[in-house]
Amino acid sequence: MKLPNYHAPRWDEPVVMELGRPGARGQLFPAPEQEIEVAEIPAAMQRKDRPELPEITEFEAQRHYLHLSQMTLGMMGISLFGTCTMKYNSKTAEAATLRPELAEVHPYQHPDTLQGVLEIIHDFDGILQNLSGMDQFVFQAGGGADAAYTMAALARAYWADRGELGQRTEMVTSIQAHPCNPATAAAAGFTVINLPLEENGYPSIEALKAAIGPKTALLMINNPDDMGIYNPEIKEWVRLAKEAGALCFYDHANFNGVMSKLSARELGFDACMFMLHKTFGAPKGGGGPAVGAFGCSDEFAPYLPAPVVVKQGDAYRLDNDRPKSLGKIREFWGNVPQVVKAYAWARAMGAEGIAIASDISVVANNYMDKKLGEIAGIEISNPHIRKRRMEMTRWSLGPLAQETGIGTADFANRMADYGIDPWWMSHEPWIVAEPFTPEAGELWSKQDIDQWIGVVARIVQEARETPELVKSAPHNQAIAQVDGSVFEDPKAWAMTWRAWQRKRAGDAKARSGSV
Repeated sequence: MKLPNYHAPRWDEPVVMELGRPGARGQLFPAPEQEIEVAEIPAAMQRKDRPELPEITEFEAQRHYLHLSQMTLGMMGISLFGTCTMKYNSKTAEAATLRPELAEVHPYQHPDTLQGVLEIIHDFDGILQNLSGMDQFVFQAGGGADAAYTMAALARAYWADRGELGQRTEMVTSIQAHPCNPATAAAAGFTVINLPLEENGYPSIEALKAAIGPKTALLMINNPDDMGIYNPEIKEWVRLAKEAGALCFYDHANFNGVMSKLSARELGFDACMFMLHKTFGAPKGGGGPAVGAFGCSDEFAPYLPAPVVVKQGDAYRLDNDRPKSLGKIREFWGNVPQVVKAYAWARAMGAEGIAIASDISVVANNYMDKKLGEIAGIEISNPHIRKRRMEMTRWSLGPLAQETGIGTADFANRMADYGIDPWWMSHEPWIVAEPFTPEAGELWSKQDIDQWIGVVARIVQEARETPELVKSAPHNQAIAQVDGSVFEDPKAWAMTWRAWQRKRAGDAKARSGSV
């Protein structure tokens, strides 16, 4: 396998505030109209000084940001970034969201002028209902953690409505569940009970029975987990939790390997979430904007965040008259352009395409696992479990680290030198030594996966032969290894250009001894 011969461009590019010269302009704006008086602007909002903006031409601005983009590795290479389900973000979907019918409207407009957007949201709600068995979806949540918090807030509203919130104070989950589940439940005021993993790779029925009871408000769990292990006892888990009176939430972040194969309703869950920026082909954009699509059964729909898009006759409207609603999770209806992109993906794939994509995802992941298993120095999580994994697998660099001192962060830095997006390691806390979590998915060809495996094998070899080369990576990137210690030092932080200038001036005075 021929590996990439890669080197990133490097421009000695200053920050944009240090470019330009007085008087340079990208656009010339006309003077305000005569009838617009300063007095019409509230005094508290009137500027006392000129805004500090870079004075550059439009061409200079384009050149600057082009240089920055060229120095960014980006996501157009091979990115088997586990738990994120990397997919192609189609140009067709992108173009759809740039149309004026979406790009130039505002959620405060009258619903009569938003019928097309509302119809897409309503129809996509129906698609997710078919995939999950739920009765209503909303898209207000700005990501997976936001959707998990929606569940915690819904449970709080539900138990308060029944007069049992003082009794139902506990949430049960697994230590291998996504950290947003315990974190958001705790933020909503619940006490978190984390179940440990056992020999089969998931908590036992006995542990669950010991944890649930009259205090249990809800169960929050993802399945399969990030180890790639599917818990076949999940239906019994839900039955037992409901027997104790708890609500049950299915974190469907890892839906790719099971989409069209099972539904949350068939397993007995009351609610679930989907990540549109993962499973449904919407872009991530460096961490956002995201959408955690939240769905629930009719019993819990009255508690959903408002507004909810409903259809009346041939028209669509926003239903804000929901007296039992948990309130708002965020503003408006959520990141609607992402919903449109996910809708375009689902319509393009169709039911048959979604089923095939799921099959390819699992086959590709198990092919990747087989090839990784041939590399000495890395080890699959729960190595005694011989069952095939689902859409992703957590691996350990522990044996190589013991042998060479090269850890998973060192390894990730070196991957960038081959033009490969550094791998995802693991959520905290690490329960696998020096973890990494690749996910092949349906996007990548066999050649892509082989090339990714080839880079891993090469860096393993480098770790043994030239460990310092790996330790000091990256070498072929525009910026070398970053000193992460400053991230823990508030004195080094600056959120605005003026704050940075003040701090820099203060540092200069301190060095000169004048303060």
